[in-house]
Amino acid sequence: MKIIILGAGQVGGTLAEHLASEANDITVVDTDQDRLRALGDRLDIRTVHGRGSFPTVLRQAGADDADMLVAVTSSDETNMVACQVAYTLFQTPTKIARVRESAYLTRSGLFANAAIPVDVLISPEQVVTHYIKRLIEYPSALQVIDFAGGKVQMVAVKAYYGGPLVGQQLRQLRTHMPNVDTRVAAIFRRDRPIIPQGDTVIEADDEVFFIAAKADIRAVMGEMRRLDESYKRIVIAGGGQIGERLAEAIENRYQVKIIEMNPARCRHLSDTLNNTVILQGSSSDRDLLMEENIDNADLFLALTNDDEANIMSSLLAKRLGAKKVMTLINNPAYVDLVQGGEIDVAVSPQLATIGTLLAHVRRGDIVSVHSLRRGAAEAIEIVAHGDAKSSKVIGKAIMHINLPPGTTIGAITRADQVLIAHDSTVIESGDHVIMFLVDKKYIRDVERLFQVGLSFF
Repeated sequence: MKIIILGAGQVGGTLAEHLASEANDITVVDTDQDRLRALGDRLDIRTVHGRGSFPTVLRQAGADDADMLVAVTSSDETNMVACQVAYTLFQTPTKIARVRESAYLTRSGLFANAAIPVDVLISPEQVVTHYIKRLIEYPSALQVIDFAGGKVQMVAVKAYYGGPLVGQQLRQLRTHMPNVDTRVAAIFRRDRPIIPQGDTVIEADDEVFFIAAKADIRAVMGEMRRLDESYKRIVIAGGGQIGERLAEAIENRYQVKIIEMNPARCRHLSDTLNNTVILQGSSSDRDLLMEENIDNADLFLALTNDDEANIMSSLLAKRLGAKKVMTLINNPAYVDLVQGGEIDVAVSPQLATIGTLLAHVRRGDIVSVHSLRRGAAEAIEIVAHGDAKSSKVIGKAIMHINLPPGTTIGAITRADQVLIAHDSTVIESGDHVIMFLVDKKYIRDVERLFQVGLSFF
């Protein structure tokens, strides 16, 4: 697939890295020569220096025969104009734009071929807000992923010493919970993946990915570890777009405080939010944190745009008694360094956003893609089409499907029914199949597996 990416920032760079490793023809456009040089030295891609909304620059990037344009510059207006130019002059089939400003997103009919021709809108702030909200709902989770419109969830938890299943074989899960159907999709032990079998023994500190119907998630989490109590008091450091959207989404269920440095922004937050306490000051101010009883906070969320400020304020809040801290980290290289120590959960906006983009780039009828384990693994929801003659999966039990190495089928949704995958489960046409890949280099093999043969047509 020939793809033009506008913007060599964190999102554009991460996307280029994902796609270049999957044999796509990638061109990245940016006005920053240094960023382009750094990307070009690291990846097998083309780079073009210039403004992505200019027709001459798009033509130079290969827009005449491009399959897709992904506009993820820091300017909403540049992204929208680039999609308009790509549609009008080059008839680019698929146009994806990052639009951050909510003033644009709330206008229905604005993004259509007759107005601004954007096929897929991506708002990183919206994606990250939803991601963090899920983690707040499940206090013991490291990651929570929705499939099939929220009917099925995949959750990552850290197995703790003393958990009912720790030290026991996975087949004991059925004995412990005879009325709950679940499947462990993968286990990461000391950062190395283990494909779970019935005799696999869960150890303390294992990162366990399991899948279940939404109603059963808490019961399964309780088998891996002692469940944390629900949050009541939440402190948010940073009143930017993510901090504001999150507070708006949770302020009716929790006691929320926002610490924001900018006085004008504080006034805006006071006017916009109903039940949130706004504090003007620095989230790294020890006296302010102590004055606001940080030792009574169930969760401290550092959501500013500054990684170093987020890390330092989180470490300080934890040292002063905050029960749990969650930190927004823009630089993916920092995520592994900080998560699991004093900082309980590190959230990467790039990895949270990348799945939305990948779902539109993958071949086959892929509904959703989620990047896991800092991009090394992937969870995908793919629709099975065809019949027993034209498909390699339709009409077959899972035990007879030749899955690529390190790939497991976790669950299937059939109409409104959730089926946790077992060896004898047979896949039917129209099923939404939820899969886990511990090594995403096999994604092409999965796509080929679900391709429909000519006899279907």
